[in-house]
Amino acid sequence: MIIYKNHEEIEAIRRSNRIVAQILSELKEMVKPGMRTKELDAYAEKRTVELGAKPAFKGYRGYPACLCTSINEEIVHGIPSSRTLKQGDILSMDFGVVYNGFYGDAARTVPIGKISSQAKNLIKTVKASLDKGIEQLRVGKRISDISSAVQKCVESHGFSVIRSFVGHGIGFSLHEEPQVPNFGSPGHGPRIKPGMVVAIEPMISAGDWDVEILDDNWTAITKDRSLSAHYENTIAVTENGPDVLSIYHKGDIGKHREKKHA
Repeated sequence: MIIYKNHEEIEAIRRSNRIVAQILSELKEMVKPGMRTKELDAYAEKRTVELGAKPAFKGYRGYPACLCTSINEEIVHGIPSSRTLKQGDILSMDFGVVYNGFYGDAARTVPIGKISSQAKNLIKTVKASLDKGIEQLRVGKRISDISSAVQKCVESHGFSVIRSFVGHGIGFSLHEEPQVPNFGSPGHGPRIKPGMVVAIEPMISAGDWDVEILDDNWTAITKDRSLSAHYENTIAVTENGPDVLSIYHKGDIGKHREKKHA
């Protein structure tokens, strides 16, 4: 069942997502060759607590960390470790928090130093495909209109859409209905209505879309070991169109903390 949110609930979800977006922005500025992914996880958890929130991923279905760190051919759910980032890597960071009972979720893929032209194009394309999907999140359209727009954008650039993972509704829980695939023909699935809040998250590869799960039972990689990129935002549907909630502007979090303690 899809849970539609009122204005106050959407604003509460926005506050959660702005915390997510702020911490991801800070992590993006930190990453560099030689850094260990467990350092990024420790920072994300520390900042989550400082901003009055709780990690959404840690302990969720047994996941052991606060942040997902997926490198190169790793698609999603990479577990932070002593592995060090190297010049030329690309790093996907997926992150979520709970703030005042509402969930936020977003992901970013970032370069580590100078990267290949293929890696640059892959990151550029995954961002563009997310934007194309968001454009379809309008009252009266259907969920598969989002899916189709993402797939067309990705494939038009010669890349593949990962099909084993999907976007999702979010708000009162980390994962709610509806599921939002990143591929498919338009005109199918639930009708998009005001109050719907979804996390759209294209995951794409430079090669094929087949997936393999590593022995840790979490980390998903491309079966052909091709590069993968992941980008995600949480968006609310309004009568006037999509409202991206996982955007951070300096000063936002301070205002939200004042509201919390008012």
